[in-house]
Amino acid sequence: MAGHEYFDPADRKRPLADPTAREPMAADADRHPCDPAFLHGVVVGFDGSMSSERALAYAIGMAHRSGSGLIIVHVANRLPTTVWAGCEPPVFVDVPDHRTEVLGLELACADYLAEVPWILVERGGDICHELEEVGQEYEADAIVVGSTHGLVGRLFGSVAGRLAKRARRPVVVIP
Repeated sequence: MAGHEYFDPADRKRPLADPTAREPMAADADRHPCDPAFLHGVVVGFDGSMSSERALAYAIGMAHRSGSGLIIVHVANRLPTTVWAGCEPPVFVDVPDHRTEVLGLELACADYLAEVPWILVERGGDICHELEEVGQEYEADAIVVGSTHGLVGRLFGSVAGRLAKRARRPVVVIP
């Protein structure tokens, strides 16, 4: 075969590691699991609320000015189930969230997104953790979120406040 060599498991041959690499097979670890067109882009949390729409508008301008891609993240709901039989810790169950599909269709039809390349990423879990994870995966230059107004944000802490404390990249909070 020209160009590629496939190793038969019966031969137990393995590709040789680069002797200059720090770890064996380090070249494989350097590959990014995400689309390279969106590396060093702008991550924005979006759920369709007014504050997230303002954050999206700001993030679009930021991505347009920097010439980078826009990574729109929608974090789906996860509900804790109270399975305490046998003293097991609570388990989180992913609830099907059709809101992501609806948001994706709305964004696909939006004229204001025509100026920047964008993708919609759906995640499940804690919003702060997931936004930071996506930012890390895409090596984002910034994370943009809308501020939370209301009783829930005052009682449990806003997403923007918690994210600003734990993020390893700049966080822009849009009022």
